[in-house]
Amino acid sequence: MTDYKTLASHIGAKLKTFRTHIPETMKGFSQMAGATHADGALTAKNKELMAMAIAIAMRCQGCLAFHAQACRKMGVTQEEFNEMLQVAIYMGGGPSVMTAAEAQIAFDEFAA
Repeated sequence: MTDYKTLASHIGAKLKTFRTHIPETMKGFSQMAGATHADGALTAKNKELMAMAIAIAMRCQGCLAFHAQACRKMGVTQEEFNEMLQVAIYMGGGPSVMTAAEAQIAFDEFAA
């Protein structure tokens, strides 16, 4: 079983080294992320839920950790998270059911 808080911490530390070793790439990625998550026709919260759904469908554990943490910080409710899980499972099939369970574990970990 994955400890998503620890995973986010370890990956976050590694990303800091990327900022030193590949600064232009990381600067570009950060700019893209910032622009993508700004409120627009869709709220930043809705975009974050979309990112989590894609993370589930792609079965990316690191993504689960970071997007669960962001969902909590943005005030995503359990009901909103449940509806996002439905979409992720629909789009990703059976393997996404397993990853959806992992996403719920990550979301629960960041509640504390």
